[in-house]
Amino acid sequence: MIKAATLLKHRLLVSLLYGCGLRCGEVRSILLKDIDLDRAMLLVRQGKGNKDRYVPLGKLLVRGISSYLEAEQPENHLLTGSLSLSDPQTDKSYSQRGVQWAVKTLSKKAGILKEVNVHTLRHSYATHLIEDGMDIVSVKELPGHSHIETTMVYLHVAQSGRVKPFSPLDTLYNQR
Repeated sequence: MIKAATLLKHRLLVSLLYGCGLRCGEVRSILLKDIDLDRAMLLVRQGKGNKDRYVPLGKLLVRGISSYLEAEQPENHLLTGSLSLSDPQTDKSYSQRGVQWAVKTLSKKAGILKEVNVHTLRHSYATHLIEDGMDIVSVKELPGHSHIETTMVYLHVAQSGRVKPFSPLDTLYNQR
């Protein structure tokens, strides 16, 4: 899906959803002040249950965000879009439908036959972290689950042994 995206905004959108395990509302509400490129961390504000959490960005996302910031120069929200062509204000958060449309369109363009939605990328994030050796407790914390049982529903394989949190996007491109 990332390779299928021709727009930098769409590549970044899919990379954030998968690489950080974000919910639709979380990716839409990323503020520039919540991105720490030096530490490669993203503050996710007021996720489900009104909880804040930090997630690692990984090297590829740091590069992608840097490129996007240079090219688009957003003022407040990372991913922006105007509500209509007649609306001159462009620094409004990306719409929910816009995010959903981009994910659906890119999955089809990538030739993925299964049904893909925004939550599929979040599910893949958690599953791939476990498959890459991260322990279940860390995986519970990164997507912001309140209960371990929620994480267990997402995950098909639970392994032990703590691994430093990382973005699965980096393992996809062998950047760890």
